[in-house]
Amino acid sequence: MHRPPPYGMAGDGRPPPYPYGGGEYYPQERRRGGNVCVRCICCCYCVLFFIVLIIAAIFLYFFTVYDPKAPIYKFEALDVKEFGYNDSNINADLIITLRADNPNKAIGFIYEEANTFNLTYSGSTICSGKFPSFHHGQKNVTMLQIELKGKNPFAKGLYESLQVSESHGKVPLTILAKVPFRFVLKDSKLRELSILANVTMSVHDMKLGKKTEIDQGKIDYHFEK
Repeated sequence: MHRPPPYGMAGDGRPPPYPYGGGEYYPQERRRGGNVCVRCICCCYCVLFFIVLIIAAIFLYFFTVYDPKAPIYKFEALDVKEFGYNDSNINADLIITLRADNPNKAIGFIYEEANTFNLTYSGSTICSGKFPSFHHGQKNVTMLQIELKGKNPFAKGLYESLQVSESHGKVPLTILAKVPFRFVLKDSKLRELSILANVTMSVHDMKLGKKTEIDQGKIDYHFEK
């Protein structure tokens, strides 16, 4: 069966106009450029990546050139000038010998005067003193003597505990210190920081006029601005 054409012919033999109106149809093009927020986030990530890369390069340069090492401190001896206690207070005058070793080739340390240095027993302060201010130069070993004095009240029960520790010949002590210092890179001084140290030790004898060795235990420390 013969089907009619999809459209009829006009009177002059030409096909009728395009069914969607005049002219040819062109699909609308999508807008270019993407989402502005996405581009902004990408830019931020790129900037952050380059900042991290620069910081990593600075740290790599610092550790390669200066090769930083932590200084080594060891409490070697305790000189008992005065030491007495009863059930209410304790009176002490002690001198601690400290060996400070700076193994760095290009980094020094300057220790400031404003500091605290306390010797305690079971959380109770026995005596206090000052860490000496000095410039700890590169590749240097310095022996320091720190005098600690004090007459302080004893917490309840520590009198008997200290007697037992002395009878066993091993008195557990703790040093609590806060010492401000500065790093020195060659001739440049950096900003001031403070080191907070907690050092445990055992002293074999606390007899008057005797110099005894110290068994140094764990050292905990952290820095603060």
